Amino acid sequence: MSILHRLTAIYDQGVARLLCLESVPLLIARVSVGWVMAESGWGKLGKIPDVVEFFRGLGIPAPEIQAPMAAVSELFFGVLLMMGLFTRISAIPLMIIMTVAIITAKREEITSASDLLGMSEFLFIVLLLMLLVRGGGAWSCDRVLVWKRSCCAHQPLTTKP
Repeated sequence: MSILHRLTAIYDQGVARLLCLESVPLLIARVSVGWVMAESGWGKLGKIPDVVEFFRGLGIPAPEIQAPMAAVSELFFGVLLMMGLFTRISAIPLMIIMTVAIITAKREEITSASDLLGMSEFLFIVLLLMLLVRGGGAWSCDRVLVWKRSCCAHQPLTTKP
């Protein structure tokens, strides 16, 4: 066996071991982003008049509707994300909220790609995109729901003809 084959085999073994730990970063991402979103939503709910004025200053249409909707969405979907319940669905509105935040509140801070890539809102979008694609992982309520429906977490439930 050549050295290249040995190195490839060692690499493949390492990758297999890392894949066993896949749920750890998914759990950390879910809880971290969910916590920040839920805390932000809770804070907004306590200061709705201030948030309405802030949204009005940003030029967001119908701030009287948008502010409470954003606050409730951040809180609700953040909690769901922490629990790992409907992770993929929860990621979508949170990505929209972060995109709107970048476009409205952070737009003037962006002068280069580095400015955008370094924004916490953009990094949240990246983590949420990962959760949208990969799901909540083995340590999530989603896993329990999927396990009850089928034998494989990443396989959709098939119906018999």
